[in-house]
Amino acid sequence: MKYLCIITTKYNMKRIYPIAQLFLRCSIGIGFLLPVLDRLGYFGAPGDSGVVWGDWTDFIAYTHQLMPYINLKATFFWGFMATVLELLCGILLLVGYKVRYIALGSFGLTLIFALSMMFFLNFRAPFNFSVFVVSFSSLMLATSSGFPLSIDAYLDNRKS
Repeated sequence: MKYLCIITTKYNMKRIYPIAQLFLRCSIGIGFLLPVLDRLGYFGAPGDSGVVWGDWTDFIAYTHQLMPYINLKATFFWGFMATVLELLCGILLLVGYKVRYIALGSFGLTLIFALSMMFFLNFRAPFNFSVFVVSFSSLMLATSSGFPLSIDAYLDNRKS
C-alpha cells in the first residue's frame, strides 16, 4: 500500500502524465490506422486468420450494414470518407499535431460508428470492439490542458 501512495503522489502524476497522454494518443492513432490497412488488404485476403475485411468490397458491404438507409453508391462515398478521416486522425494523433481538434473529430467519428453498430448490428457490437471506450477516450484527450511530447508542444515552445 505504501508504494501505491508513492506512485500516485501529485509530483509523480505530473511526471507520468506526458507519457500516459502519449500512449493514449498512440493507441487511438494506431487503432485508426490498423483497420484502414485491413480494408486495403495489407494483412491478407478476406477469410484469412486475423483479417476482418481484407479488401475494399467487404468493407463497403460492412459499411452498408451500418448504414442500411442509404444506397450502395452513397455507402461507397461514406466508406471512403470514413477511411480518409480515420487515416487523418491516426497519423495526426501519432505525431501530435492539432491534437485537440483531431481528438474531438475522433470522438465524433467513433461515436457515430458506435451508435450505428448498436442500432444496426446488435447492442453488444460497439462494446465487443470497445468503440465507446475509444470514443470517450478521445473526448477525454480533447479536454487536456496541453499536449506534451507532441508537435503542438514543440510549436508552442518555438513561439515563446
